[in-house]
Amino acid sequence: MAAFACDLDRTLIGETGVLRPRTVAALAAARDAGIQVVIATGRMFRSVLPYAEQAGIATPLVCYQGAAVVDPVSREWLLHEPIPLALAREAIAAVQEAGFSLNCYVDDDLHVARITENARAYADFQSLPLHEVGDLLAWIERPPTKLVVVDDPGALDELRPRLEERFGERLFIAKSLPYFLELASPSVSKGTGLTFVAAHLGFETERTVAFGDGENDLELLERAGYGVSVERGHDALLALADWTCPGPAEEGVAQVIEAYLDSRA
Repeated sequence: MAAFACDLDRTLIGETGVLRPRTVAALAAARDAGIQVVIATGRMFRSVLPYAEQAGIATPLVCYQGAAVVDPVSREWLLHEPIPLALAREAIAAVQEAGFSLNCYVDDDLHVARITENARAYADFQSLPLHEVGDLLAWIERPPTKLVVVDDPGALDELRPRLEERFGERLFIAKSLPYFLELASPSVSKGTGLTFVAAHLGFETERTVAFGDGENDLELLERAGYGVSVERGHDALLALADWTCPGPAEEGVAQVIEAYLDSRA
């Protein structure tokens, strides 16, 4: 085994946002055994960095659904594939015309037109500062790393096909959590992020075990040699996965890693 690639939310951590000691110990044991540990998340770099530091992970972090790969030690952005500015403006206008507000990520900062209840809930969920900028279309002058619509899951399910019809293959569109609809460059995914890290560090994706729970983890598990979905994961991910493990409350990822290391011993 060359690497373990792990989603963060609802895979390594649960609703409490706590990375538990058994999981930290299992990740450390994997590294001590010469196995790379890669975190692949939709979160922005500044949001995932504290977890990487807690777990002692120095491997580049796949952030923003794969739109950025960042070294957690040097803080260098090794890869950045933002949404082209003209396309981002078109997407922002389409979302706003549909009656939704959105989060806009530029320079690893979270920007919103105005601070709404949904924006505040999202920022609090990830312990992030919010930057209120007024009219997003008038403000934005640089390509955003990603855009996120935060709303009721049912409302997002109605919005999504409208965006998919309009933007087709021009945007990566997926839910990370039921109430987060993520928009990114069509050339990126957690799978492309894993491929970049593998090439950067010199390991094979075919010798990687990937863990995830959501629709946005499909490409990650497809790219890895072996895929594990947490129980009660997205239906499409469960259908794709080679195996299932308990969720973060039972520290299922740690259980799998421990079992693998025990089998090697």
